[in-house]
Amino acid sequence: MFFMTGEVLAFVLYFVLMLGIGFYFFIKSKSAGEKDYFLGGRKMGPWVTAMSAQASDMSAWLLMGLPGSIIAFGLGQAWIGIGLALGTALNWIIVAKRLRKFSEASGDSITLPQYLTNRFMAKSSALKIICAIVFLISFTIYVASAFSAGAQVFNQLFPNLPIETAMIIFAAIILVYTFLGGYKAVCWTDFFQGLLMLVALLAVPIVMIFFGEKNSELLNTTIIGTSGTEYSFTANLFSATPQEIISGFGWGLGYFGMPHILVRFMSIEKPSMVKKSAIVAIIWVVITLVATMVLAYVGRMYIMDGKSFAESLLFADTQELIFVKLTRYIFPSFIAGILLAAIIAASMSTADSQLLVASSSFTSDIYKPIIRKGASEKELLWVGRIVVVIVSIVAYFIASSKGDGAAAIMNLVSNAWALFGAAFGPVILLSLFWKRFTYKGAIAGIISGAVVDIVWLIYFASTGIYEIIPGFIVCAIFAVVVSLIDKKPSAEVEAIFETATSKNND
Repeated sequence: MFFMTGEVLAFVLYFVLMLGIGFYFFIKSKSAGEKDYFLGGRKMGPWVTAMSAQASDMSAWLLMGLPGSIIAFGLGQAWIGIGLALGTALNWIIVAKRLRKFSEASGDSITLPQYLTNRFMAKSSALKIICAIVFLISFTIYVASAFSAGAQVFNQLFPNLPIETAMIIFAAIILVYTFLGGYKAVCWTDFFQGLLMLVALLAVPIVMIFFGEKNSELLNTTIIGTSGTEYSFTANLFSATPQEIISGFGWGLGYFGMPHILVRFMSIEKPSMVKKSAIVAIIWVVITLVATMVLAYVGRMYIMDGKSFAESLLFADTQELIFVKLTRYIFPSFIAGILLAAIIAASMSTADSQLLVASSSFTSDIYKPIIRKGASEKELLWVGRIVVVIVSIVAYFIASSKGDGAAAIMNLVSNAWALFGAAFGPVILLSLFWKRFTYKGAIAGIISGAVVDIVWLIYFASTGIYEIIPGFIVCAIFAVVVSLIDKKPSAEVEAIFETATSKNND
């Protein structure tokens, strides 16, 4: 009883902190407008920007999915983590500073669809509307998956709590602080959630290495999967197939087109601050991914309860909970509660960012230019808040659906990363680095990348190549070819490029 009481107390304190941040920024920014609510008024510091970007990127997958996969199938599964680490680093080094400058030079854009339209001074809103609709639908599904994941974690930590109640609690907390505080609340909660994830991922494996019971023989135990494939933990990373290695690196390409990460670059106060943010973000990612692999290493030596070792590794309800099991095994209840809150934090930090991006996409790219062109700042602010509520409600009902519907959603979410990366990644890069790039080229790239990504997923998934790779390549080719065929950008459009790339704009 005391054990659970300690955990509950830790969780209550954590949730109070998150809600307190939301109320603080609500009171502080009652007179704030659209730009402040959706982009923090471009006043975010380097530390908050870095931690928010990475926390919103790495969901509960970092503490559950990846270590569980490595435990069961060996270190070859780490190629996804390696690809993500490289993608994170390249995104911060190549894209972050230029996107911050370009978004401001392009009509002070506050969303990616708005940026892509303003970058080419397009009179048509077609691209902005198409992107906004894609973002709204995709991120509603994303939020639904985060609600579902959060509820599952609640259920594991508090088995007597009905799953529906757990989901309502989880969703309500995210909704309240996002609704009230907007972008600043999301970023500051992400900041603390990122710190908590880092501490938790360092504390558990370190303590287990020095004080936990270990059975190193289990590292050499080969298990046979349901398909008959043998999996050895100690096998060299390069025992993975070429398809697995290539696909692992392919995951890194998704960062170049991921809206809820790219918007962080647009919100930082000054372009000159990007360097510090990049250092913080890259260090955070490397440390957490390495710690995850160490966690899996230690977890492999930890004897699971009840089942035979080989059997236990073949069931997701065991290896994916290794962080929970180890934490409860080695720490007092209150400390365990704080560390286990990291799993909740991982889910919340992703859900809140995606919720806000979905809201901003509708408000700034559909409502403002089409439905109410003369809408005031206050009106746009409250429309954004209302959309946050609506998206949350829809996401809740999607997440609480049973049977094939829920399973299909999870499958869709697993492929959304590839879709965003394939459709938008090359377009974002070309818009930042190629003066000759055109509006028609951007449209051609987005459409072709999305189509190839979906077609590859449906018909060629058996090749073992992650669909983002062919989609990304085709998107880049179409964007370049169509731009070269199209007439040269106007002097005004070229002026935007020159302004954004000027050293005086740092």
